[in-house]
Order: sequence, then C-alpha cells, then structure tokens
Amino acid sequence: MAFEMDKFWKPGPTDPFWKTKRVRLTLTEDALVSAERQLRVKLPPEYVTLLRIQNGGDTNGFGFPMTEQRGWAIDHVPFDEMAGIGHDPKFRETFNILDSAYFSEEWQLPPRQLLLSGDGHWWMTLDYRSGDIPSVAWIDLELDQDLQVAPTFGEFLKGLRPNSDFGRS
Repeated sequence: MAFEMDKFWKPGPTDPFWKTKRVRLTLTEDALVSAERQLRVKLPPEYVTLLRIQNGGDTNGFGFPMTEQRGWAIDHVPFDEMAGIGHDPKFRETFNILDSAYFSEEWQLPPRQLLLSGDGHWWMTLDYRSGDIPSVAWIDLELDQDLQVAPTFGEFLKGLRPNSDFGRS
C-alpha cells in the first residue's frame, strides 16, 4: 500500500473548547526558514510537506515495524503524533520541534536530534549525527536503546503501518 500524505493527520475534534486550546498555526515560508536557521539543519522535504497540510499534532495512528526487541512493543515503535514548527510565542504547542534542544538537554539525549514525538522516556527523532540528511531514530532512555528506524524520513513514511496491523505489546 502506498503512503498517502493526505491521510496522515487525524481529523481534529469538533469540540469548540478543544479547538480554542489547540490552535495550530499555519506553517509559513518565513517560519520554515527561521526554524531551519535556528536548528541549523535542512528539514526533510517530506516532513515539510506534511507540515504544510497540518502543522503538527495527532497522526491517524501509525507504527513502524521493528525486528529488534524494544520496551514499547514486540513488533513496532509508535508514531501517533508528530511535532510541528511553533513559531509564535503566544501559542505553546505540545509538539514543537523548536523545543528539541531544551528537551535533549533535559533528558540527556545524544547530540543533533530533532524530536518528532515522545514522552521523555522514549523519543522518535530526526537524527543528524551522520550528516545533513537525517535518519529516523528510536531512543528509549529506560532501556538504553538508540536504534536507527529508517535511513531517511521518506523511507520512514513508506514503512509506516496503521496501528491495527500490529499485535498487542
């Protein structure tokens, strides 16, 4: 099954209260250029394409199949949310790739990680340690795991499967 970018994001809820609390700013070209300058990287084009559809938030619920044993599940790592680019200090997004340096320092993560999702105990990252084109990494701090999930973000997207494809952990 080919990956469909337009089916990546979970539709937002209809609750008006929730909408007012979770406003997502549209990704502008200025915000993208500013973020890349601040982060000192070129973001993967597939990531930018997804952020132009929706600037971060809940995905439609995906996992990436894994064969190595992890603490999360027997057969996959989760990808239920993805960080956007928050570029207005009035809007503090839960998933903001610009907060990567802060959280990397707080959780003592390896260098050159941009955090796509996670909860502090584990992270899915764009890993720039090997160069200008990032791989996607799974870092589980409790189990001391640092695994490459996919060699590029594009390959990562191609490998995503709906959560319903996986067994229980």
